[in-house]
Amino acid sequence: MNLQSLRSALRDVVTKMSDGTDAAHDLAHADRVWSQARTIAMGEGVDLAPVLLCAAYLHDIVSLPKDHPKRDRAAMMSASAAGPVMQALGLSPTEIARARHAIEAHSYSGGTPPSSAEARVLRDADRLEALGAIGVARCFAVSGALNRTLFHPEDPFARDRPLDDTAYALDHFAVKLLKLPDTFLTPTGRKLAEERAERMRRYLADLAVELNSPPPGW
Repeated sequence: MNLQSLRSALRDVVTKMSDGTDAAHDLAHADRVWSQARTIAMGEGVDLAPVLLCAAYLHDIVSLPKDHPKRDRAAMMSASAAGPVMQALGLSPTEIARARHAIEAHSYSGGTPPSSAEARVLRDADRLEALGAIGVARCFAVSGALNRTLFHPEDPFARDRPLDDTAYALDHFAVKLLKLPDTFLTPTGRKLAEERAERMRRYLADLAVELNSPPPGW
């Protein structure tokens, strides 16, 4: 099966396995991760093999809410669920094992270190989704699903209070998102991450103007 046919089959799988309730981890997210994985892979000279394609599309087929007690196991659960899918699509046992490792290692909270080129590419491609304009949108979408307030009404940029991203969506920018570029594993990915982080800072500056607040120092 060529990559185009395999991608079409994988998109069908993701559509069928998605329950449609997680706007941050839907088919469009998988499409973007694949697009970003291609860009990074080409920049790093990594083969656009079926392994990377499958890992990009199947990395979130088990998606648990951020506050779920088993959230840190979601990547491992996705890797397990992806195995039979890839077998049915004709991947070899070696390809399946490589794709499963990439899926397990992509997670921020899972703790599995990426030990292959495709795993490093996938992790960077997925983390790009937390940055830039799309990162802003996804942050507020996830926070809304968890019933978190957009920002503290009196101190939105936490100048005189501790950061608390379990209560305020905006705090998540400082707690995690703007620190992500330093965690990227490929030069291509890090360059893209830094560009996207700068877009987020421009958004924060614009928000500060609308809130009549000094811009944050994040």
